[in-house]
Amino acid sequence: MKQPFPFSAIVGQDEMKQAMILTAIDPSIGGVLVFGDRGTGKSTAVRALAALLPPIQAVEGCPINAATFADCPDWAGIETDKIVTRPTPVIDLPLGATEDRVVGALDIEKALTRGQKAFEAGLLARANRGYLYIDEVNLLEDHIVDLLLDVAQSGENVVEREGLSIRHPARFVLVGSGNPEEGELRPQLLDRFGLSLEVASPTDIDERIEVIKRRDAFERDYQGFMSHWRAEDAKIRDQIVSAQAKIAHIPTTEATLRDCAELCVALGSDGLRGELTLLRTARAWAAYHGAGEITRDHLRAVAPMALRHRLRRDPLDEAGSGARVGRVVAETFA
Repeated sequence: MKQPFPFSAIVGQDEMKQAMILTAIDPSIGGVLVFGDRGTGKSTAVRALAALLPPIQAVEGCPINAATFADCPDWAGIETDKIVTRPTPVIDLPLGATEDRVVGALDIEKALTRGQKAFEAGLLARANRGYLYIDEVNLLEDHIVDLLLDVAQSGENVVEREGLSIRHPARFVLVGSGNPEEGELRPQLLDRFGLSLEVASPTDIDERIEVIKRRDAFERDYQGFMSHWRAEDAKIRDQIVSAQAKIAHIPTTEATLRDCAELCVALGSDGLRGELTLLRTARAWAAYHGAGEITRDHLRAVAPMALRHRLRRDPLDEAGSGARVGRVVAETFA
């Protein structure tokens, strides 16, 4: 089976790759929202990172990728406790998907042929322990957005259909992408994304040439290209795995909490989700770099992606949201 384009071979887009790595280290950060031009590697980065991550251990045939037989839902009818290795799941949620396809539905075939009420798992079940990717997320229908908000809040999918009442875990990293010119994202869903960033097509000629060169080599000499970049992907994988082990041992100091709170107050961000996301993201970034504690340098590095989508609009400020965050960080930490 042909693997996706290597994560380490993606040219530029450093902030996007950084955000993907951070959510792999700590999924509780809350997902990534990527706005920008088409053809800038958004979906490529998601699939490349999932392929780079260590595979998951799951019960054979389990529709929710349960790690143990005890975690398999009764409605799945799993009769084996055999554990198999699976790639980290990456599930696409298309814009035209029906509610039944997303959350699951009554299995019509079993109902007609056997007279049984059985549940057919949806996309949320398949995405459990992996990634749910939504392209053009700003065009998603409102009722699907409401479903995602409920599941993102609880980590559980609840379905009630034709006398069936089904519950199953649905914990995944939500990755959304879109073009801001085609419509804005509902504030409720925007707030659920931990990190937000903007990508653009490279303007440097040499960088554009390198993008074309690598993509052409991937398509024309797949084996040679993959053998060259496999070692680089392995280095990133080892750093992620090491960070996952270290992150629980990084302390949260009073000074760090104060820095997070002062930044969010200075920026005027609504609620407290900004502070929590900033703290988790900085901790993951510190762990990725092998640091034993969170410093202001770590906060500076991640503050734009953690806070830019939480700012109140200022019609008198022509600077972009990322620039506004950077300016306030510099003033607060001066």
